[in-house]
Amino acid sequence: MLRDNPDAVGVHIYGTNVDRDAAALAACDVAEVEPRHVSDDEYSAFALDFCRRHRIDVLVPPRRLTALAGLGAEFAAVGTRLMCSPLAAIEVLTSKTRTYEAALAAGVPVPPWRSVRDAAEFRAAVAELSAAGEKVCIKPAGEYSAFGFRVLDDGPLRIRDLLAPPVPQASVAAVADAFERAVDEGDPVPEFLVMPYLDGPEISVDCLSAPGGHPLAAIARSKAGRYRLLLDDPEVTAIARRLVEHFGLAYLSNVQLRHLEGRPVLLEANPRASAGIFQTAFTGVNLPWAAVRLLLRGETGPLAEPRLGARIAVTESATQVDAPPPALTSVDGGLAAVPTTVPAAAAIPPPFLEEAAAG
Repeated sequence: MLRDNPDAVGVHIYGTNVDRDAAALAACDVAEVEPRHVSDDEYSAFALDFCRRHRIDVLVPPRRLTALAGLGAEFAAVGTRLMCSPLAAIEVLTSKTRTYEAALAAGVPVPPWRSVRDAAEFRAAVAELSAAGEKVCIKPAGEYSAFGFRVLDDGPLRIRDLLAPPVPQASVAAVADAFERAVDEGDPVPEFLVMPYLDGPEISVDCLSAPGGHPLAAIARSKAGRYRLLLDDPEVTAIARRLVEHFGLAYLSNVQLRHLEGRPVLLEANPRASAGIFQTAFTGVNLPWAAVRLLLRGETGPLAEPRLGARIAVTESATQVDAPPPALTSVDGGLAAVPTTVPAAAAIPPPFLEEAAAG
């Protein structure tokens, strides 16, 4: 979407990942390995040096946001625009507990939840939330993507269960034992959330907003297996826009919802582009490029009315990646901006940048 942009601007993509064999790097023109398990200060120093050495024009980080947010002036000093929401919003949204508390204050519907850190709190939360006979689930309160999510089920295993697709499931006893074992072995226990299991399609809303949280576009899609439905649902996009405004999110963000008793409720909000933002291309709106243009020029250019209602399939493709990632070389220009699993960069020709500076 960055390369096939409506301004016909040539874009050169740089990407970094902690794993030099990450398949996503095959989509980049230039790739580099980034440091693993380092502090925020060390990571920001790496990012600043990377942008300085390679004259990156725009940096769009999909992770380590707390390490980079608030450093706009430092990146500007090396010639790089940082596409990032305010640090205060990021610090709230990296905790689902703080997110739910803030969302409630903003009038956004959220599911009932309980925060737990040990076996006793976990068992009490399960007993309370499952009293109505509903399924209950558990997930980490921090940023773990889908890792750690489990549906809690103490029912007996049946043959039909063994023949069905696998599901992330665990018994209450097994999870409680895991909490107790962590205490016995001195392992750290992060905060977890226990909440009702919300069945039905998950809804993901990709948002574009100006600094300060002014919403410019919100495109919703529901997920059902390999299929996505591009939704025309003003109720869910209104919730997403309200969250963007409340947290003052800038450029690209993502809001996820499910339904509880027929009404949409918040699952989580991410102050970054979603990994599935490429699916919004089928609406005719290029959100990633609009965000880049907004950062560089202060305006998005014309945004088409999104074509909604289409059903699309997410399919796999094979890409040969047996050669090592291309070595980094110094090139003129650079735009760090790939909203996938890798931070990245791309070269924007000087006329575009000079016009942006003049504007």
